[in-house]
Amino acid sequence: MVNKVNNMLDDARLKDRTMTGTDIKITARNVQVHYGTSHAIKDLNVDILNNTVTAFIGPSGCGKSTFLRCLNRMNDTIASCRVDGEIKLDSEDIYDKKVDPVQLRAKVGMVFQKPNPFPKSIYDNVAYGPRIHGLARSKADLDDIVEKALRRGAIWDEVKDRLQSPGTGLSGGQQQRLCIARAVATEPEVLLMDEPCSALDPIATAQVEELIDELKQNYSVVIVTHSMQQAARVSQKTAFFHLGNLVEYGETGQIFTNPKDPRTESYISGRIG
Repeated sequence: MVNKVNNMLDDARLKDRTMTGTDIKITARNVQVHYGTSHAIKDLNVDILNNTVTAFIGPSGCGKSTFLRCLNRMNDTIASCRVDGEIKLDSEDIYDKKVDPVQLRAKVGMVFQKPNPFPKSIYDNVAYGPRIHGLARSKADLDDIVEKALRRGAIWDEVKDRLQSPGTGLSGGQQQRLCIARAVATEPEVLLMDEPCSALDPIATAQVEELIDELKQNYSVVIVTHSMQQAARVSQKTAFFHLGNLVEYGETGQIFTNPKDPRTESYISGRIG
């Protein structure tokens, strides 16, 4: 256990030293989220940086996935959910009545916990978003978009000769990389990932983590994970949530080696969680 923690901290320090990009991409101020009478997120304030992987960690039910879904208004689909406060993407309030949630989700893509390819071909899975958003003027344009997205999803070489085969016929790790390719096909600015490796084996997890590291060159990536080792490996910034509160947010190495809040230290050391 001690060796695992030391390795985790070494990874976190390395990630902090190699961090790139310091522009603020998303700002959240005084965010409150209610599900009916349940107060799920309380007084949350955070800045999420561009070209950076930000990890949300914390016990189950602490609010990290709830806040993640606020960033592309997925909570709009839940009738009992109410979001108050301010969340801005590039200084634009994403909850302004003038903002179309469908267009917002083209800018803020999402990858879910369980791979969920559409019951369509590999090609049509990736082409779906560009088609509905009118991003391709011709079949040749669409072919280029699909190839580019599959390359960014690090799966092109594995599927280029069977693009018309069903996406559901791929392995679990391949399906998740296909879903990542589908998410980046609309050229989003932010990529949200909710436990993207929890259903994958260690080899597939390593492939997805390597991909996440590459994706930060083009996107702001926000990942929810229960694995502190994964947070240390892939992120430059880490936010610790507990009981609906954002307890602490900072450089990943600092969060794991020198947390400022005793609740963070208790979670990292395994005394709570």
